[in-house]
Amino acid sequence: MKAISYARYGGPEVLELGEVDDPKVGPDAVLVKVRAAAVNPVDWKCREGYLDAILPAVFPVVPGWDVSGVVVQPGPAVPEFSVGDEVIGYVRADVLSGGTFAEYVAAPVRTLARKPDSVSFEEAAGLPLAGLTALQMLNRVLEVKRGETVLVHAAAGGVGSIAVQLAVHLGARVIGTASERNHDFVRGLGGEPVSYGADMAERVRQLAPGGVDAVFDSVGGDALRASVNLLAPEGRLASIADPEVTSLGGRYWFVRPDPQDLQHLSDLADQGVVTVHVSETFPLERAADAHRLNEEGRTRGKIVVRVSD
Repeated sequence: MKAISYARYGGPEVLELGEVDDPKVGPDAVLVKVRAAAVNPVDWKCREGYLDAILPAVFPVVPGWDVSGVVVQPGPAVPEFSVGDEVIGYVRADVLSGGTFAEYVAAPVRTLARKPDSVSFEEAAGLPLAGLTALQMLNRVLEVKRGETVLVHAAAGGVGSIAVQLAVHLGARVIGTASERNHDFVRGLGGEPVSYGADMAERVRQLAPGGVDAVFDSVGGDALRASVNLLAPEGRLASIADPEVTSLGGRYWFVRPDPQDLQHLSDLADQGVVTVHVSETFPLERAADAHRLNEEGRTRGKIVVRVSD
């Protein structure tokens, strides 16, 4: 099958379009014809070898964990899906090998849910990883409640934009850091934007003099450290970007596949509660350009690779 793959760690230039072996479908998996796959920061971090200590590579690696597509073959132990079902998935395994930047992917049922009917395959592809990250952080880690104030860093990004929408749906007030050009976008999601910079903490304090109840960090570094002093008494701090959060009294979170959570997100998308903003779509042969754009770190919403029509 046609796929993007890399035979060694490195920059975007190691990504090559070519033929790779068709994936084998296990008893608890389905073969998905890929329509679209989203790009996430973890994709290029894996490609660079930054996650080798926890996710070793079996070369050649087909990158990508997010997928939307159509079931073409269910495994023999899979009653949940049939041929022709449209699905989305966060298809992460314990090693880097057969990802979603390919014509087909073998996806365990524990990674899948039914695609929301009301959105395109491109929009649906941007939902799994970012949506699960936002949902699990807000519900399991930060335990956000109605009436609380939540600070979301990088509120216009892939994870942040969904986190803003989910937190608003939970009944929280949301303050979101974003560049000036994205302030109207954040307002449209239901958040109150503040700019990055040395005076970020002061701006947040002006909006929430008593501090915020929870900080959802996807930036790390200075933004994370400044957030400690923005917490209200009993406030909670968590990060998906910087393990230093644990030394600051917070929690570090790495999203995990969960079919119930993913189906809940799909349902929320169909209800119009959550929307995925796709900033740019690339054909499969330009996957390296999609990686480069994502590495710049200024994307509004998601970058998606279209694999087939």
